[in-house]
Amino acid sequence: MSTPSPFAPRTTQATLDDLRARLRATRWPDAPEDAGWSAGADLDYLRELVGYWADEFDWPAREAELNAISRFRVSLRGLGIHYAHVRAVAPAGPVLPIVLAHGWPDSFWRYTKVIPLLTDPGSHGADPADAFDVVVPDMPGFGYSDRPGTPLDSIAVSGLWAELMDVLGYPRFGAAGGDIGSHVSRYLALDHPDRVVAVHRMDAGLPVFVGDPAELAQEEREWLTNASSWGAAEGAYAAMHRTKPQTAAVGLNDSPAGLAAWIVEKLRAWSDCDGDVERSYTKDEILTNVMLHWLTETIGSSMRMYRANAAIAPAQLARRVEVPSGFAIFAGDIVRPPRAWLDRVANTVRATEPPRGGHFAPFEEPELYAHELRKFFRPYRREARLGVAG
Repeated sequence: MSTPSPFAPRTTQATLDDLRARLRATRWPDAPEDAGWSAGADLDYLRELVGYWADEFDWPAREAELNAISRFRVSLRGLGIHYAHVRAVAPAGPVLPIVLAHGWPDSFWRYTKVIPLLTDPGSHGADPADAFDVVVPDMPGFGYSDRPGTPLDSIAVSGLWAELMDVLGYPRFGAAGGDIGSHVSRYLALDHPDRVVAVHRMDAGLPVFVGDPAELAQEEREWLTNASSWGAAEGAYAAMHRTKPQTAAVGLNDSPAGLAAWIVEKLRAWSDCDGDVERSYTKDEILTNVMLHWLTETIGSSMRMYRANAAIAPAQLARRVEVPSGFAIFAGDIVRPPRAWLDRVANTVRATEPPRGGHFAPFEEPELYAHELRKFFRPYRREARLGVAG
């Protein structure tokens, strides 16, 4: 382990000039008449987004906003790990450290709106006693963390986050996440139950069940069927990531328009936006997420994590989480498990269904998400015996 170093990147003008030249030279494909979003990214919308990216998007301003967040890099197991670390403001009681785990296709970006709501609840209409110390790392191969030579799975990343919390002086802490970050948080609770006081997740992952279906409740059997149907209709991207990620990476790492298409189609499909992606995100917010993939050249390495996770042994997937678990299953998310399944896979002490928000709820509905974390973790604050480093 090394000592954390402050981190505030500055993109060179030459890099931005190269990006704009690529955007303006995009060789656009044709599209079926009136295809819209039915066959993938809508070509008309993508042309509009790319035009804005080339001529109006102010990345230096967005980068300055991100650099206003307290961010660091540290070496763990030979990998440079980037993370945000923001301490509680004027806490009125025990401060609970929490590590927030993102998914794909994103990075620490997913939690940028929610950080101030969690660290300074008193300034946002909530109880100052609910303040957190917030840690938001980029997984290896995502964002500003190093790209590992050998892709890491969620189990390995959870071990890294346990080490990171050691470095930061937090012997006990809460964990929360969604998408791949839900898996990482799950393994933190499974493999470090003496350190994780409670775990909160936005999903239960895609279902894995190898027993007799007769053992399942009716709603669980329907959940398995619905998840399978979703995979058949919407899961082609994941099949590519699991099997041949390098093929897609060549084009996506070279073409910013292609990268935007790959990402914005998922932002639209997985968010609670009623088919209009800009109901959930501004163009600047979409492009900030895309830029964090473009500048770091991490689209290929982020996809490879799917391949690593596909090799996790079934016995690991079948383990039940005994650490107190909470779930917020947002109304607009893609695959929504029933309570019976949540009780099957975890010691579920709280499960809610917020009325708005989708797969990226911390960004789409930060106030609702912050409320969920404050309420769920409230009983566990005094269990976190802190040893806070300087």
